[in-house]
Amino acid sequence: MSLIKAALRWLRGVPAVVAHAREDLAAVRANDPAARSAVEVALFYPGVHALWLHRIAHDLWTNGAPLSARALAHANRFLTGIEIHPGATIGRRVFIDHGMGIVVGETATIGDNCLLYKGVVLGGVSLSRTLRHPQLKDGVVVGSNACILGAIEIGEGARIGSGSVVVRPVPAGATVVGVPARVIVPAKHRFDAALDHANLPDPVQDMIRALVAQNERLRTRVEKLEERLEIRHESQPSFLPYEGEELPPADGG
Repeated sequence: MSLIKAALRWLRGVPAVVAHAREDLAAVRANDPAARSAVEVALFYPGVHALWLHRIAHDLWTNGAPLSARALAHANRFLTGIEIHPGATIGRRVFIDHGMGIVVGETATIGDNCLLYKGVVLGGVSLSRTLRHPQLKDGVVVGSNACILGAIEIGEGARIGSGSVVVRPVPAGATVVGVPARVIVPAKHRFDAALDHANLPDPVQDMIRALVAQNERLRTRVEKLEERLEIRHESQPSFLPYEGEELPPADGG
């Protein structure tokens, strides 16, 4: 009976469904230069198919048919390689690019105009039956193989770099990279493209470079001080002495 009610409800909502489908096709064409026509997108883009099947599964889930919803979600995963729990809430004009390996948890929310690349995980870290998955606001871009874990909020327009592991909330407009992900100052690193993977900075690498430069400056200062004090050093062995062995006396002491 619930399936019959759902069918009648879907018939009444056909105009809205058609409008949303057109928006989905337009979103793909706006974000993927490889998409040449709406017909091509409708026939051969698994991210679009996954969204369409999820909308049906979500309707079943929220209207008293959880078993049918899970069955459809399972079929969706088999057909597209994209696993979306029927309880997840997904907004309009969302684009899933390629999509293989994407996992979206039960209580996750994806806002309007979001872009997800392949391998993205919106996972939970709690066993409690409560809000335990990420909440993506509008316009969020998530790079390939990024993991966002826990009931954290990803602010509007935020960017998640490929391969990042996000375990803390991300402010609106920020870009985060790394494991665990670190926030990059938006005013310094902001990109016109959806996500400029090739030019994302690495804060760990930047820190190492800064330490190396500081070490070189200190070595230069020490050498100048030694020259001024006329201190001479013989080359020292690169290994530690054995137990009981004494180090040779230092010259110039």
